[in-house]
Amino acid sequence: MSEPAAPSSPVADPAAVPAVVPAAVPPAAPVAAPAFRVLVVCTGNVCRSPAVERLLAAALPEGSGVEVASAGTGALAGAAMAAPMAALVREAGADPDGFVARQLRPEHLRGAGLVLVATRRHRSAVVEVLPAAVRRTFTLREIGRLLEATDVDALLAEAPAGTGRRGPAARLAALVPLLAARRGLAPAADPAEDDVVDPWNGPASLYRESFDALVPGVRALAAAARG
Repeated sequence: MSEPAAPSSPVADPAAVPAVVPAAVPPAAPVAAPAFRVLVVCTGNVCRSPAVERLLAAALPEGSGVEVASAGTGALAGAAMAAPMAALVREAGADPDGFVARQLRPEHLRGAGLVLVATRRHRSAVVEVLPAAVRRTFTLREIGRLLEATDVDALLAEAPAGTGRRGPAARLAALVPLLAARRGLAPAADPAEDDVVDPWNGPASLYRESFDALVPGVRALAAAARG
């Protein structure tokens, strides 16, 4: 004897089924414009380059969009800033605390819009690591000399149409190629003048000499960025 057929389930009226409303998705946070990156290079990354890193960062306004970092061609990786140089940096109103030396790597150079080096030898080392960085690599004293001999605002007027010139990051991004084209217009009387002495393990007087040679370039670059 066959079993009685099971009663069929009633078919729901589609109009009676409430629509599934997807959960609200919060709007994506705005993406900050990429910073203009300045990379400072010396040998051990414990004296000259960290001093420039901290001095330049302190000289730029908060929210400048400029990120300053440093590295060494033969870094004492993991070391703090050399104590005598740290004292001079602090005396100048910048903060040397928390600095950690690192070895220069190609990716550091690829991400930098401007590479500042302590000597001509460091410039050669940078270009050897990344040949494409040649036009954006300057010794600190070279770029300081170029800026001192330049009406920065007039030079920025020569930037390509549409190039942003407002704010430190935009100004530096526009200035770098313009300054590269002017390298031969303000040569040093002696090429050695473009080098900053390495004070590592030297007396306090040598640290002072090195520090004093760094400061004018930092001031000139910060003034050009601020406008």
